Amino acid sequence: MFAFMKGQKEVEVRESSFSAFIRGASSREKKRVYSRVLGKAIERQNSVLAKHEQSKA
Repeated sequence: MFAFMKGQKEVEVRESSFSAFIRGASSREKKRVYSRVLGKAIERQNSVLAKHEQSKA
């Protein structure tokens, strides 16, 4: 292991649903989810930009 980690105890960490998804989902499923998430993010960003444009007017 790395020199800076020598002597440190390993800490057991509970797995989150996100990490389980990343580790266990197929490439196809990840692409589908990422596409949905990015689509929603783009919608929200466009909404924020539209509100900003309206407030300038």
